[in-house]
Amino acid sequence: MDNAHQTRRFNRRTVLKGVGAAAVLGPAAGALFSSCSVGGKGNGGGGGGAGAPASTNDIAKERGLTPEDVAAALKTYVPSGRHDEYLMFTSGGHSGQLLVIGIPSMRLLRVIGVFAPEPWQGWGYSDASRKVLEEGGFQGKTLTVGDTHHPALSETNAQYDGQFVFINEKIHGRVAVIDLRDFETKQIVKNPLTLSNHACFVTPNTEYVVEGCQYATPLGGAYAPLEEFEEKYRGAITFWKFNRERGRIVPEESFAVELPPYFQDLGDAGRGASDGWVFLNSLNTEMATGGIQEGKPPLEIGASQREMDYLSVVNWKKAEEVARAGKVEMINGFPVITIKTAVEEGILFQVPEPKSPHGVDVTPDGAYIVVSGKLDPHVTVYSMKKIEEQIAKGNYETDSFGIPVLDFAGCMEAQVELGLGPLHTQFDDKGYAYTSLFIDSAVARWKLGGEGTSDGWKFVEKIPVHYNVGHIAAVQGDTIKPGGKFLVALNKWSVDRFAPVGPLLPQNLQLIDISGETMQLLYDMPIGIGEPHYAQIIPVDLLKPWEVYPETGWEPGIQAVDAEAAQVGNEGVERNGSQVTVRMTALRSHFTPDIVRVKQGDTITWHITNVENAHDATHGFVLPGVNVSLSLEPGESNSFTFTAEHPGVYPFYCTEFCAALHLEMMGYLIVEPS
Repeated sequence: MDNAHQTRRFNRRTVLKGVGAAAVLGPAAGALFSSCSVGGKGNGGGGGGAGAPASTNDIAKERGLTPEDVAAALKTYVPSGRHDEYLMFTSGGHSGQLLVIGIPSMRLLRVIGVFAPEPWQGWGYSDASRKVLEEGGFQGKTLTVGDTHHPALSETNAQYDGQFVFINEKIHGRVAVIDLRDFETKQIVKNPLTLSNHACFVTPNTEYVVEGCQYATPLGGAYAPLEEFEEKYRGAITFWKFNRERGRIVPEESFAVELPPYFQDLGDAGRGASDGWVFLNSLNTEMATGGIQEGKPPLEIGASQREMDYLSVVNWKKAEEVARAGKVEMINGFPVITIKTAVEEGILFQVPEPKSPHGVDVTPDGAYIVVSGKLDPHVTVYSMKKIEEQIAKGNYETDSFGIPVLDFAGCMEAQVELGLGPLHTQFDDKGYAYTSLFIDSAVARWKLGGEGTSDGWKFVEKIPVHYNVGHIAAVQGDTIKPGGKFLVALNKWSVDRFAPVGPLLPQNLQLIDISGETMQLLYDMPIGIGEPHYAQIIPVDLLKPWEVYPETGWEPGIQAVDAEAAQVGNEGVERNGSQVTVRMTALRSHFTPDIVRVKQGDTITWHITNVENAHDATHGFVLPGVNVSLSLEPGESNSFTFTAEHPGVYPFYCTEFCAALHLEMMGYLIVEPS
């Protein structure tokens, strides 16, 4: 790989400064080389003496840039002070967080603390955020690690509404709720049935957040030997009821459907023609368990013996009725529709699918379901109409668990050959689908078919990406009305794309222009945070976040004013025996009070309110020895509790530069010996 090409994907602002309106996108971008100069004089020369501005042509020549490079840079450049057109919510992988990235600039705008502490915003350090982490704990432990995978934006009528985003945590089988009014995590629920998950998506009006189990275990956390895998191990698809008004999942109104001990993978909700159904991939229908040192084949060998796996097809609206009628079995305090009941009530069906599938994606109109089998160079397209016809005809056999297995040919609409290692599919507004090809390190564009289409179900083109792409995300690509324009490839490896930073290399997100007749790679974005898996992209104008909190003393955990919050006029230190309450306000450039006196052994509850009301007037707060780091946005109140174990003098200060006298924004905690 040539170093010049490696360099020209970056520092594009150097190229663009002074280009202005003279630039012409596409192949004609070369026109700007002849006339534009940095500094805006347009004299075409630029190299005429010390301090003279260099022309764009000179810069391009010096850096080995082509007209196509400049055109790509122009499509991604967002001038200082202007906003991106879209925001992408992408998983932070094993950082446990959720990332917010601007498009087309590919600037990282926010890291949202979710399943692991995040000190800049104080997530996991305040009493309220610690409580959320505690409620999402496991076996009595507060967890501080996570593996985030699949963000899911809330939807109204199968379109993103910009109100909430949900994300799953694979290690422990958890789901989080993030309120997009302030981009903060409000709730974490731990699945009481399963230990791992992978799928996370919503029904068309966010009635439910749907969680698909990944690895089979005995439901409810019970013990059973691996030798009883088929008899005692199970999967599940969980329907978490979401109360939009409260902004919370309601466990007591939720339920699950038992699944066989296959490994479930990705899922998607039906819409339009398939409304009321959800679809969930499965693999390892062989029910292999590994055991290399016991003389058994590795799991990946054992799980690759059959020609096909199964796509689970679940009627969630009928399942909801059955759960409400009480036709459930309680497992670990959670209502479960058993396989037997699901079959009897016409809730659960299976369709054979290509081996080791990953993606299952519903087309915008809901008429077709696209499945990618990693070991099959095709994508397989199922017709919802044909699936329902097969169910109505009773045209099926059953698996060993009694679940109807529909006829593959009878449900299939088409197969489109794309390349090696197809994984995940997205859609645009022009009737095209896009599928990631892991082994090929490429994204394939192909034409959707269906009624009224004469040239559908065919491959169109392929663009290389770098390298080994996993998921992809297109603008509104999971909705009934995709936006098109841009697509992001979430690549697993970067190899030689960036300057060496040691053995651990960043993953690489690549922005692709899909608006034209051919796809164009625009930009590389290294991500040095965990491993992004999946993402969703929403227009910025659909989001209505607060600039400041609605009222002074606002506690984000409850989305209301905290009755205990510090306010101007009630600051001070109150003592009730060994229980001490501190109420403190933060205002440029001082804390009130700025001296807090306590005694060794006191338990201190400390309330801090940022009483600013100016946009972006954030204050921070740290205190030695307490393991606390808070971010206080305008109007926000936050609290923490600790015991003063050691006498001494402890300076606290504001961590966010807020004014000329920022360094003077400090005070002392005085702990007197007992």
